[in-house]
Order: sequence, then C-alpha cells, then structure tokens
Amino acid sequence: MIAKIFVFIFGSIVGSFLNVCIHRMPKSESVVWPRSHCPKCQKRIPGYDNIPFISYILLKGRCRFCKEKISLRYPLVELLTALLTLALFIRFGLSYNFFLYMVMLWGLIIATFVDIRHRIIPDEVSIGGMIIGFIMVSVKGFTFNPLRYNFHPMLRSLLGIIIGGGIIYLTGALFDLIYFKWLKKPAINGETESMGGGDVKLLAMIGAFVGWQKALLTFFLAPFLGIIVSIITLIKKNDHTIPYGPFLSMAALVSLFWADKIIQLILPIK
Repeated sequence: MIAKIFVFIFGSIVGSFLNVCIHRMPKSESVVWPRSHCPKCQKRIPGYDNIPFISYILLKGRCRFCKEKISLRYPLVELLTALLTLALFIRFGLSYNFFLYMVMLWGLIIATFVDIRHRIIPDEVSIGGMIIGFIMVSVKGFTFNPLRYNFHPMLRSLLGIIIGGGIIYLTGALFDLIYFKWLKKPAINGETESMGGGDVKLLAMIGAFVGWQKALLTFFLAPFLGIIVSIITLIKKNDHTIPYGPFLSMAALVSLFWADKIIQLILPIK
C-alpha cells in the first residue's frame, strides 16, 4: 500500500512537469527554464503554490497574484498522470516494463493535450519518444551470466515503428487519393490531407514501445474511440476534423492493458 501511495504521488509530481511541457512545447520554449510562472502576470509560482491538486484547491483555481483563472487542465493532467502511472505499477510491478511503459505514457499525455489545443503533436514527443522507445526495448535483449544478446526485442520495436507508422500513412494516402483525386471532393477546412504527419509519427512511436501487434490493434481501436466525438463535433460545430492523437493514445493504453482479452474476444480460440 505504501508503494502505491508513493507511485501515485510521484505520478502527480511528474504530471505537474508534463503541464509545463504541454504549455511550452507548442511555443518552442524551454521546459526547464525559466521556472514555473503565471502566463498572465509572469510572476514566479512559489513552491507552496505548485503542489499537485492541493494548491489548485487552496487557491480556488486562481493565481495568487493576479487572480487570473488557472486552467482546469493543470489538476486534470496531474490526476490523470498519477492514476495511470499507478495503474501501470499495479499491472507490471516494479519491473523494467513499468519504467518502459511509464515513459510512453508520459509522452502520450503530452501529445494528447497539445493536440487537443493546438492540433499538432510535437516532434520532441513523437520522434524523440520513438528513439527512446527503440533504445529501451532494445536493451531488453541483453541477458547476463553469460552475457548474450537477443535481437527479438529490437526487431519487434523496429517492426512496430515501420508497421505502426506505415499503416496509418498508407491508409491516409489511400483515402486522400480516392476522396480528393478520384471523387474530386473539396478540401476539408482548407486541408487536402486526412491524416496529419504528427499522427503517423505518434503511432510509429507507440509501435516502438509496444511492438507491431499492439500497434496494429491500436490502429484499429482508435476510430471506434473517436467516432462518438466525431459525430458530436460534426453536429455542434459542423467540423469534420478532430485531433486524432488523443484517440491513438487511448487506444494504445487499451491495447497495452487488454490486448490479449480483446484478441481472444474477436478471435476466440477453442
């Protein structure tokens, strides 16, 4: 129980840092310097006002100095990071996989909230995460006593990158060819590409961590998770476009936790 509490607190602290990344990365600002400050009045936020959850409640959701409202996103990201980090700990224990998927989780949270607000996915997350994921998975190939190297984890990660990024790119390219070229349909909100490059790189990043099988499952699950939001957006705003990164991220986590059960449900083995 103590370990779970520690992991939850640790996750909330990391969530506070992820908020900095979400705010600054789209602006190409450093996530390290300067220290946390109010976006409105630029006053530096003291440590006692930067405690996850608690500070937001005590400050009643407003800056101590200028009384500007603090976005609800801040405690939401802290809570989400804490809960999902704890879920990983419960699922994988204090193992290498826990740290591996924790890194992926943090990248997905940043990608999700940046994509929701700015309709972009930072390359620092997708490409950087892809490289980190490939390296971390490749390290799993080492065994000691005697020292040997198994290339299967590296190969699975590499195939995850190629197949994950490739299938979403080819699907988008095929749709664009049929919809815009052959059917000669007008551009959607000025865009003639249905699938952004950020989504391609994000699924490639996911594939680097989870391998090609779970990357494929993520690809097929994401549309089902996004269809309800798509319908609501179309009805309320008459907008055909939605940020797809959040649904890829959710589908990746669903695949990570329940891939075996989903596959068994779809293709029951008697």
